[in-house]
Amino acid sequence: MKRINLLSPRLANQIAAGEVVERPASVVKELLENSLDAGASQLDIDVEQGGVRRIKIRDNGVGIVKDDLSLALSRHATSKIVTLDDLEAVNTLGFRGEALASISSVSRMHLTSQAENESEAWRVEAEGKDMAAAIRPASHPQGTTIDVRDLFFNTPARRKFLRTEKTEFSHLEEVVKRLALSRYETGFRLSHNGKQVYDLRPVTDQLHAEHRLATLLGKKFIENTLTLDVEAAGLRLWGWIGLPTFSRSQADLQYFFVNGRVVKDKLVAHAVRQAYRDVLYNGRHPTFVLYLELDPSTVDVNVHPTKHEVRFRDGRLVHDFLFSRIHKAIADVRPESDSAPTGVTDSQENTVSIGAMSEQSALPLVNRPANNGMDWMRQTGVASNPTGDSIRNQLDGMQRLSGYAQDFASATEQVDPETGEIKSISVPSSESVFTQVNEGNYQKVPPLGYAVAQIHGVYILSESEQGLIVVDMHAAHERIVYERMKNAFYEKSIATQPLLVPINISVSQSEADLVEESGAVFEAFGFRVERTGLESVMVREVPIILIRGDVENLVRDVISDLSANGVSDLLESRANELMASMACHGAVRANRKLTIAEMNSLLRDMEVTERSGQCNHGRPTWAYLSMNDLDKLFLRGR
Repeated sequence: MKRINLLSPRLANQIAAGEVVERPASVVKELLENSLDAGASQLDIDVEQGGVRRIKIRDNGVGIVKDDLSLALSRHATSKIVTLDDLEAVNTLGFRGEALASISSVSRMHLTSQAENESEAWRVEAEGKDMAAAIRPASHPQGTTIDVRDLFFNTPARRKFLRTEKTEFSHLEEVVKRLALSRYETGFRLSHNGKQVYDLRPVTDQLHAEHRLATLLGKKFIENTLTLDVEAAGLRLWGWIGLPTFSRSQADLQYFFVNGRVVKDKLVAHAVRQAYRDVLYNGRHPTFVLYLELDPSTVDVNVHPTKHEVRFRDGRLVHDFLFSRIHKAIADVRPESDSAPTGVTDSQENTVSIGAMSEQSALPLVNRPANNGMDWMRQTGVASNPTGDSIRNQLDGMQRLSGYAQDFASATEQVDPETGEIKSISVPSSESVFTQVNEGNYQKVPPLGYAVAQIHGVYILSESEQGLIVVDMHAAHERIVYERMKNAFYEKSIATQPLLVPINISVSQSEADLVEESGAVFEAFGFRVERTGLESVMVREVPIILIRGDVENLVRDVISDLSANGVSDLLESRANELMASMACHGAVRANRKLTIAEMNSLLRDMEVTERSGQCNHGRPTWAYLSMNDLDKLFLRGR
């Protein structure tokens, strides 16, 4: 066996580069994070040939003093942490002190910097050699410029694994996009082969914020999102979540930031997926740009060399907070009047309302403190401390909406909560209801207006105050029946039935321990699962709605989910799937003729039903055409 030897600094740096520097995008990420930590308000990125030939990044941060330039190229040299206490509460993007050393070991790198309050600039060069680099004077304003050329020139095996120029630049562009979304107060300018790609100015107001989002993610994203800003238990979640109707075939429009650091975390992904579960097609993915702020000491960012992953001290708390807030925001998306707020806050007086096809009203930005240094936020709905007038206005609107529902209460169908079948429909006289419409009084027209016709027994046409609304009556009624069945199911505390012959399931010892610890999870949905041995559990009681299902496999799946994520929603999901199926069979069918009163009853129910913008399968239930849209169809005004 060979003797043990110390690795040379060059070889040690190249090994470290294998973890830190995967491709040109990795270089850009590390360098931009250093610039942001240095307090830069403007970043200029120039790349050539996808970053393989050249990456030049210039910032206007605090700079590096002369005596620290050579040290900056050494491994494990950093100004961001000093003691273990600093590591346990990291509030900077970088902290390992490996980036510059690793990059300089596999490229030709020039670093030029002028420190704050210094009159001279200095330059250091390294070309894949040992870190004994010469320092000489240079001309440069305050800040730092790093010029990286010929990446992997001395490690040809690594260079062979690089993709085409287009592919490498797409990865690099995605890195810039993520960092631009994490720091709105910083300007970003990106050029590729001399052609400008992005010129993002620092955000100072709402117009600039929406412009940046539209530039990076597309105008459609801004037009189909809800704003979110909620806080509880020391956690704050704010940002934008896409409407269920604006879903994607891939998870390519999902950005999540923890204290300003972009992360990809399975716990977060599970919470968001669970929140959107009832309103998306199978295989579709939601869109969001979300920011979670919490005490840095409660999150460990030192769990991965590239810092893409984090570990929360209380993962269950974070999961439940994310799920409950996003789930509530989606549930509260209902048709509302144009004057209603479109945002989400923790104020109990606030309502969340936006039509599936309507435009959001402009929302101003106000100052707010933030861990990531941003000095603005999107104001959502009414003020955090609403005035007496604003509360009265909202209460008046709620009373009017309640009045509309009462007008049609006698027309609401009677649905069996166990089977989802319609028992009967009683229809009131519609003469008094539509008197105000015949008289031309549109001041109290409800959000979805009044029905005027039914097309081919499938769609309801409704005249609203601002235009025309088309409703898929089966999809809409399916959602209404489904939500009523869920309410009935949970309000009855879930009817259960003991098994005549209990089901014995063989599991591992760790799984049996997990079942013993998580009995409350099963009990919440009507299961009684007991540990009967070192490696066995027994199911003694199940909810009636799942009595005919594959109980053993369901319990095994729940155990697996609990083991992987710490939480499980499979029991609720399976029960909801059965209720959704019954609701689909119980909803009004196509080609069934409805009276005007029945159609209006359906519209009123939609206005007070959670998630009424989508059916149980994720399809939209209604669409809106304004008078301007109709005028454009017929070229009116030309």
